[in-house]
Amino acid sequence: MKNSYPIVLTPDKKGFTVFIPDFEINTEGDDLTEAIEMARDAIGLMGIDMEDDGKPLPDASPVDSISRKNNEIVSLVDVDFAEYRRKSDQKAVKKNCTLPRWLCYEAEKANINFSSVLQTALKKELKIESPGK
Repeated sequence: MKNSYPIVLTPDKKGFTVFIPDFEINTEGDDLTEAIEMARDAIGLMGIDMEDDGKPLPDASPVDSISRKNNEIVSLVDVDFAEYRRKSDQKAVKKNCTLPRWLCYEAEKANINFSSVLQTALKKELKIESPGK
C-alpha cells in the first residue's frame, strides 16, 4: 500500500527535526534531504510494525490541516509500505537444520555453502525468482 503523509520540518542548529503527526513520532536529519529520508524510514518502520500488530494504518491528514510555526516547513512524504517491508525483510535469520551425518560430511568436504544451497532450494520450491516476487 502506498500513501503520502504530511511532515513538519523544524530547522535547528544541527539540521532539521521532523514531526510526523499521523503517527505521532519524531525523527531528525543533518540536512533537509536526510530529514525527509529519515521521515520516510520512520513512517515505513512504524507502519509495518502496526501491520504486524494487526493495527490499521492511519489515514493521511490533509496538508492544509497541519498547523505550523513561522520557521517550520510542511511537506509530504510518500511511503510504499510493501516496498519498505521487502527491503527491511532482507535481514538474514539463522535457522537450524538437521542432515544425515554422511551428507554433512560430503558437503563440507566439497566446500558447499549450506546457506546458499538452502536459499536456492527454497526459492525453487516456492517458485520465487527474486525477493519480493
